[in-house]
This record gives sequence, C-alpha cells and structure tokens, in this order.
Amino acid sequence: MYQFNYFMPTKIFFGRGQVKMHPEIFASAGKKALIVTGRQSAKINGSYYDVIETLQQAGVASVLFDEVEENPSLETVEAGARVGLVHHVDFVVGIGGGSPMDAAKAMAVFIKNPQINQGTIFQSEKLDHVPVIAIATTSGTGSEVTPYSIVTSKADQTKKNLGQTVFPIAAFLDSSYTDALPYHITVHTAIDAFTHLVEGYLNTNATRFSDQLAEDGFRVFGNCFRSLCSKNLSFEFRDTVMYASMIAGVVIAQTGTSLPHGMGYALTYHKGLAHGVANGILTIEYLKIFKNFSKIESMLNLLGYQTLSELEDVFKVLMPDVVQISEEEIKEFSEAIMSNQAKIKNHPETVTLDQIITIYKKSLL
Repeated sequence: MYQFNYFMPTKIFFGRGQVKMHPEIFASAGKKALIVTGRQSAKINGSYYDVIETLQQAGVASVLFDEVEENPSLETVEAGARVGLVHHVDFVVGIGGGSPMDAAKAMAVFIKNPQINQGTIFQSEKLDHVPVIAIATTSGTGSEVTPYSIVTSKADQTKKNLGQTVFPIAAFLDSSYTDALPYHITVHTAIDAFTHLVEGYLNTNATRFSDQLAEDGFRVFGNCFRSLCSKNLSFEFRDTVMYASMIAGVVIAQTGTSLPHGMGYALTYHKGLAHGVANGILTIEYLKIFKNFSKIESMLNLLGYQTLSELEDVFKVLMPDVVQISEEEIKEFSEAIMSNQAKIKNHPETVTLDQIITIYKKSLL
C-alpha cells in the first residue's frame, strides 16, 4: 500500500506571454498590489511592464518596492512590508528570481501580521498572509511553487526559512523573461534547480509520487546539462530548463531540501557564493557519502550517465573552483550544520560530523 500526503495549491501558468493572458487572476487577488522586485532586472527583461499592463487591464492599482537585494535580509522584508501597510495593499506580486519571490512571500506575512518583526518571526506560531502571485524570471529557485521563504538573518549570521507556509495563489512561468540572462547566472540557477531534484529525491520525506516527479526532472536535465556545457542557450533550452526548475520546486515543496542546502547557506553568507554554486559545489561529494547507491544509479541513468564521475566532469566544467576557506571555518560550519536538525533529519542515512567535514574539505580544499 502506498501512503503519502500531497498539497500543491498554486495554480501554474506555463508558457510565453502568460501574464498578459490572465488579468482575471490579478483582479481576483484584490484591488491594490504591492509589486516586489530587485533593483533593475524586472524592468530590463520586461516582466515588470507586463505586470503593470495586466494590472491596469484588470483595474488593479499598484505600488512598487524595488529594493530587494540578493539573499534578502529581514530588514528589507520589514521595509517592503511597511510600504505595503502604508498603501493598504490587498496582495503581493513577486517578480524575479528566488530573492524577490522569497522576499515577497515574507512581506505577505508581515503585512497580514503587523505586530510581528524580525525579532519575533522565528518564534511565531503559524501565521496567515495576504495572497501572493509569483512571476519567475530565472530558472532555478522554484520559489513560485514552494511554501518556503528563505531570508537572511543577520542576527543568526545565516540564511534560513521564515518558518511559515506561503504558497503563491498563482505562478507565472514565461521563459522569455530569461532569454537575456547572462550565461553564468543561467548556470548558477540551473544548478540550484538540479540540487533541488537531487535533495528531494534522496530524502526521508520522498514518496513514490515525488520520486516520479523528480525522475521526470532528471530526464529533462540531461539535455539541459548538454546545452549548458555547449553554451547552446536556445529558446527551446530556456523553456526546458524553466520546466525542470518548476518540477524541482514542486518536489521540494513536498520533501524539503537536505544537506547541501543547509551546508551551502554558510558559504553564501560568509563567503559570498551564489546560492546555486554554494549548493552545487558540495553535491558530488555529498553523493559519495551514500552507502545505498541504488537511487543515485537510477538518477544517473535518467540523466544519461554511466557513472558519478561523468556527472562530476559536468560540474567541473560548469563550476570552477571559486572559494577560499580555512580548515577552521570548515570545522565551524560543520558543527553548525550538525545542529540543524531540519536538514539532518531529511538525509535518509545516518550522517556524522566527520562526513560533513569531509564533504566540505573534498569540495573546497
């Protein structure tokens, strides 16, 4: 008998031009929107202007908060929420990669609950939020279809999940917004999506259903890796990798992530590594610690590889060595991840401090 739970309340609109085709989705969310973006990219790729045109068509007013940085801080979340409260918005539209979408989801919680702040949010019980609509402009984070909001806590000196369930009511995935993404960002975000598939597949929370989704993602990713290595970033590739990223997001919405994400947060906060690189640079050595290799063999087969060393060769091409780290820092980061039960418990085998240290050392030194 199969037993599992599945909850995926986000309505997905996938394909080019989808935002302007559905003004009714925006109209149903409220009368005034807080639009949350980074400083420039949403205007450069045209997504912001498509949203503005669609909101006007729907008769919805809006106010813009375009100050989201990479790895958004709780200070930024509070600032955006204040704008939303002052302007009495009904819902939030997050446009961008993971940072603006995660920030938008966090702001939706803060707007609905003006009594909370960065000092109390992580101790709060389950909180409601105003509706969120997500428009993805990178192919990697999956935030448009997950309940997670990853923010930077300066007090804790790390990135962490807000701890609230914030599924967008609608997700728009239009790969035309990614057509002009630079190669390095395309690689970093794609690697992030791949690590979502890996960590969701090799996870204590994995089910037959989530595994089937992940396996579909791996089949797609084999072609994505070949395109990335050859730098053949066609429109077809942009569509394909966005689809794979979405699938990966749906997978981790059910399972959560695991060790590489937890270990990678320290590399992002303390070493400035892009999120996808921080996860990806640890992934091969993470895979090597498994005693049961059966699912890894299935993954490699779906990707079109015979051995893990073939996947390792791809990672070496896509992610050259880019970080300086000391053994003292590795010990500190390793001890921190061993105390992070949220990540440890998702790993399907017993993991030791020595194994964590080994992953860091062999990946980084």
